[in-house]
Amino acid sequence: MAAKLTLSVDPNVVVAAKRYAAASGRSVSELVETYLAAITAVATAQAPPPQLARWRGSMSGVDIEDHKAWLAEKYGK
Repeated sequence: MAAKLTLSVDPNVVVAAKRYAAASGRSVSELVETYLAAITAVATAQAPPPQLARWRGSMSGVDIEDHKAWLAEKYGK
């Protein structure tokens, strides 16, 4: 059984959400539930975004101290 939740939402957002829900064949409640489930999902259960996976490998093999020295020289610190 679903629990009730009371929200305060700008009236213009409510109108837009109802239109969007109707156009997509879903209810506003379903849209909100799906969104809340997505943002509260356990981060470790999800794969990292592809951009993050690419960035993780971009510094492999780089000496961190050398990189810090290069940044200090480049930005004058």
